[in-house]
Amino acid sequence: MNSHNPENGKVALVTGAGSGIGRAVALAFLRAGYSVVLVGRRSEPLLAVASESGTERALPVPTDVSQPASVDALFATITEKFGRLDVLFNNAGVSSLQTQFEDLSFAQWQNVVDINLTGSFLCAQGAFRLMKAQLPQGGRIINNGSISAHSPRPNSAPYTATKHAITGLTKSIGLDGRKYNIACGQIDIGNALTELSARMAKGVPQANGQIAIEPMMNVSEVADAVLHMAALPLSTNVQSMTIMATAMPFVGRG
Repeated sequence: MNSHNPENGKVALVTGAGSGIGRAVALAFLRAGYSVVLVGRRSEPLLAVASESGTERALPVPTDVSQPASVDALFATITEKFGRLDVLFNNAGVSSLQTQFEDLSFAQWQNVVDINLTGSFLCAQGAFRLMKAQLPQGGRIINNGSISAHSPRPNSAPYTATKHAITGLTKSIGLDGRKYNIACGQIDIGNALTELSARMAKGVPQANGQIAIEPMMNVSEVADAVLHMAALPLSTNVQSMTIMATAMPFVGRG
């Protein structure tokens, strides 16, 4: 499929769309004919993704997902422009930059919680309200968990705690959304090669204290997986998917 496919009539919202996984997923949605709302804190990367897509179906909306007023303004824009939302990919997130647990500041903890967890809640709630009100009723919310939703890396307490919490949020949204035809699933991603993860190919700390180079996978595989989840009928849901570089150190002891 090329970037000039006609609209499929569906609207997707991707947070953290200016780089990495979010960028790859947003471009995949655009290639598949969706209209896509691109969300991130800075407008320049969003405009670059919109330009790269080669379509008129990309709508950059700079938003701070950790701020309720900013998220409210985002959904007011979506409602005014499209009148509906079919898919939310809740992807915006930050890490604690490998700070030792005992050295974490409250501000570092709070920043990760505000963006990864509170941001996901606020965007999901905005999407839920719109999906409940629209006709036809319903839609799909896909939360980006992480391998860290299952197992931590060293020195990642804030990130790991929020990603474990995303699993609970996903299940709660799925339960509460049943009566409104709102499906909610989670994708847990391990070692997708992006600008932010490139350092991992050069060596990252392991649980045994060593530094090891880890296998990576192409981020396009993640985009294809999210697109597959989104394209299912609302009567079917991928509740949980783990997609990872096959040989990364996740399964096993080490």
